[in-house]
Amino acid sequence: MAKKQSSLYMTAGEQIAGVVFFVIYLLVLPFATAPIFRFVERLIAMDIPRNVENMVYYYVLFATAVIIFHGFLGRTTRNLFDRFPLVGKTALAGLVAHYGLNELVYRLVNLVITSRTNLNDTTISAQIEDAPRSTLLIVIFLAPFVEEVLFRGLVFGNLKNKSRLMGYAVSCLLFALLHVWQFAVNNQDVTYFLVMVQYLVPGVVLAWAYEHSGTLWTAIGVHAAVNALSVLAGI
Repeated sequence: MAKKQSSLYMTAGEQIAGVVFFVIYLLVLPFATAPIFRFVERLIAMDIPRNVENMVYYYVLFATAVIIFHGFLGRTTRNLFDRFPLVGKTALAGLVAHYGLNELVYRLVNLVITSRTNLNDTTISAQIEDAPRSTLLIVIFLAPFVEEVLFRGLVFGNLKNKSRLMGYAVSCLLFALLHVWQFAVNNQDVTYFLVMVQYLVPGVVLAWAYEHSGTLWTAIGVHAAVNALSVLAGI
């Protein structure tokens, strides 16, 4: 049992460094990133294209996540190879559950917030049109990795050790909040928080995929597949 626990959850050091990183990622960077790049532009006397900013931003997040959580990633990678057949079945079930439940929730949500545009999807669509290659790399590979390490690996994995219900609830709510809160603040419209409902199903499914398979790579794979399919469908 001890071996299983060590492979699923993070060490105290990973948790402490991870929480600091998570708070900066969730609450500081959404508003600090643009001023930082404007400062760098003044230093180098050169404009930085928006797609380059996005790539640098996500590469830094990716590298930071690898540095902080390299031990955990190694443990969860070993589980991937040990449980490969289960991982495949779980990933397939996760995709089916995601689209089935999402369709149901989407129809119910539209009864309440029919006129509310998802600004996160609109922003991604515009970025794909402006810089397709770099944006696809971010949307399909870098963002799923960073988000799953933080929301499922750090938040869900460690809270679940104390309370399974709390693990699901907190990780899902924070994941939903990530995708809407800065738009609500920037537009000074608290009703935009209603869009959080659209992200609750993915949050539950991704947490379940991690828990059921025993490796975070299942959640990363499902997340990447969902994003890729969304891009193909035009978001």
